[in-house]
Amino acid sequence: MEVLKRSLFTLIAMLFMTISSAQDKVVAFSKSYELEADKQYLAAVSTLKLLKINSYAVNLRIGWLFYLNGNYKESVAYYVKAIQLRPTAIEARFGYILPAAKLKMWKNVAAQYDAILKLDPQNSKANYYRGLMFYNVGEYSKAEPYFDRVEQMYPFDYDIVILSAWNSYFLKRYDKAKLLFNQALLIQPQSASAKEGISLCH
Repeated sequence: MEVLKRSLFTLIAMLFMTISSAQDKVVAFSKSYELEADKQYLAAVSTLKLLKINSYAVNLRIGWLFYLNGNYKESVAYYVKAIQLRPTAIEARFGYILPAAKLKMWKNVAAQYDAILKLDPQNSKANYYRGLMFYNVGEYSKAEPYFDRVEQMYPFDYDIVILSAWNSYFLKRYDKAKLLFNQALLIQPQSASAKEGISLCH
């Protein structure tokens, strides 16, 4: 009977500690949001660090706060921890890209877009920006499949249509480019870029 009482007491104590820990997390996160709203980013980081928890949520949040404060190396480090804890979480990879781009870590940025697309091949944001990376360095043939994929999903989105049009133009696929430039004009009838593209395709 005594053993049963001790076991029950231990169970109740553990339950209380779990509830207390969960409440501490909510309080800390709530406080961090308040501090973020006041642009006290490092204070918000300190609030979360007091939890002394190596969780996905804590690392993701600290990564974001360091990014807002301009501490890009620290931000990258915490996003890496979040990715390691939840490798299939796309949001952590998108988060990592923000400070990595500020640090001009382009190979790492490309690697994260590739990882996102491996997890979610139809992700429009990752396809768009992975294609844009190739476009910006003149690798138009590599950019094309990414742009095509997004344009198929969003055929009336000006940004992807005009970008795909110019990419097709630089590939000397003038018929395709002209169709896309005309489509861009339907979306934005005053588009100087689309009008210029059409004139060049004649």
